[in-house]
Amino acid sequence: MIEAQQHSATTPRVAAFDAWIRGRFVDLNTRLENVYAAQENRANVHGIGDEIKAKLRDEGRELITPLIEEGNTDEGFDRAFELLGNVGYYMAACRRHEITEPSRERTSPLVEASTLALHLGATVGTAPRFVASHMETYNRAVNGVYRTFTWGADEKIFLDYNTRSSLAYMRAADALGRIHPMGISHPAANDLLLAAKDALDQALALNIELGRVLDVDEFFFSVRPYYKPYRVGSQEYRGANAGDFAAFNQVDLLLGLCSPTDPSYTQVVVEKIPYLPPDEQRRLQHSFTHPNLLDGLLAHADVSNETWFQENAAAYLDVCAAHGAVAAHHHDELVAAFIERPAEDIPPEHLETITASGPPLDVLVRALEGLRDRRIAADRDDIPTRRDDLAALRALLR
Repeated sequence: MIEAQQHSATTPRVAAFDAWIRGRFVDLNTRLENVYAAQENRANVHGIGDEIKAKLRDEGRELITPLIEEGNTDEGFDRAFELLGNVGYYMAACRRHEITEPSRERTSPLVEASTLALHLGATVGTAPRFVASHMETYNRAVNGVYRTFTWGADEKIFLDYNTRSSLAYMRAADALGRIHPMGISHPAANDLLLAAKDALDQALALNIELGRVLDVDEFFFSVRPYYKPYRVGSQEYRGANAGDFAAFNQVDLLLGLCSPTDPSYTQVVVEKIPYLPPDEQRRLQHSFTHPNLLDGLLAHADVSNETWFQENAAAYLDVCAAHGAVAAHHHDELVAAFIERPAEDIPPEHLETITASGPPLDVLVRALEGLRDRRIAADRDDIPTRRDDLAALRALLR
């Protein structure tokens, strides 16, 4: 009943576009994926299925054009953000099928979609494109079915597991964030540390299972390509990234494994902010102002024999280990298996735009290695890690 009321609160034109995105749009994308899969080289989409592509482009444009005149600024954030997601799904699909391609254009040929996306982005305060939250935390299900690009089983597997893993990280970040106003020596701090570790352990278990059940080729050729950069108006925006949630960086900063004064790390965070919904933006910004738990524990070294210190320091180190385990598994197993190894067999002409974030694959992998090594406190002399500080904390345990 609540879901039906929420759906009926929108305008008929918005509802019609939403229905198209949830039905016919998915049909057309799935038909194109089947055509690509029948080729010897699945990476080649240029000049393939042009009749279907034209239907996708034209049907979407016909539904978007009336929405420009109507606007959608008076129905609250959720509706405006959902509409931005729907426009973004359409633009991302056009990019995937090379109806539009930023390297050959100075401005998007999807004029109507760009106009509406820019209006909505300015309204809600985010990048004017489809982002990770549109796939996960703001992906409203209708009768149990949420938005997807295709009917492919592997796309749903990818989204199901990523959504649940992201929510686990949010629980961990929430638990860690509640320690600061209470103080690390508070009796309840240990409960919060245990809750954070439990959430991170769940995230790891979900990621391990994802790696087991997700088909590598289907992800690489039929899921990943929808997350590429595309232009909105004249500006190119990077693709949707599964890490575009505040919680991942909140955990980094609250634990003290990453520093807000590390320019390389902070650059990643600042670049991420426009791709987060406003509530996520605020959480991420607040995490820069909180003192971290590692420094807080080390500042109590003179009372390290106290029971509270021994228990909370040990629990804190367990949380760090759990966070590091997720980071290591993501990079060493998922990125390697689902992006790096499949890319080895791709013709060179298709490698330039392989990553969602924009840079070449080797540049992206090096950046991800840096994040992993900060999170596991690796022994590196080219980036700052807390390896020595964690060792000092361990030495205080009996």
